[in-house]
Amino acid sequence: MNRTIKIVPAILTDDTDALISMVNQAKSFTDWVQIDIMDGQFVPSLSITPEELANIKPDISWEAHLMVNEPGKVLHLFKNAGAKRILFHYEATEDHTGVINTARALQLEVGIAVNPQTPVDVLDTLAGSIDSVLFMTVNPGYYGAKFIPEVLDKVRKFRARWNKMEIGIDGGAKEENLKLIIESGANSICVGSAIFLSSNPSESYCHLTEVARS
Repeated sequence: MNRTIKIVPAILTDDTDALISMVNQAKSFTDWVQIDIMDGQFVPSLSITPEELANIKPDISWEAHLMVNEPGKVLHLFKNAGAKRILFHYEATEDHTGVINTARALQLEVGIAVNPQTPVDVLDTLAGSIDSVLFMTVNPGYYGAKFIPEVLDKVRKFRARWNKMEIGIDGGAKEENLKLIIESGANSICVGSAIFLSSNPSESYCHLTEVARS
């Protein structure tokens, strides 16, 4: 099955001006970004808050990667802020079906993110009710964390079971490992530091997209 491979710019910041700047940069080269949300509890770091996002209402299509505890309680804030999709962590709640149902009631697309140590089998009973899966290839919470290649074995296993699912990779993706990532079955590759910490984000994005699709 041929799959469209896409590079998704991932925005991680705790500063509203920086977020607006990165969104404006991204608009020049893409129509979709991921915004990372961290609560300082599920992961040690803090990011921009959903309330701040609601005030900004980013004028680009975007998904929210929720690295937060009890994600079901904040989904309405991301709907108000204009998110098209939310991705919540499997490890952040025991009521996965409840979060999925809440997202659907808000007319949000919904995906599940899984940390590197989480077995892929936990998705067996949930995959049929979601739009995407996001495999973390780093321990979440920071730009520039070390890529964990063993996660790609989980991607291969999941792809074999769910051939039509959108499968994302998040963390440590760069030109040197793009081929391995794509061969594993991932078709949505989230890239943060390799785009936004480069001297020319547009050029970096376009180059990674060209490499990924070649």
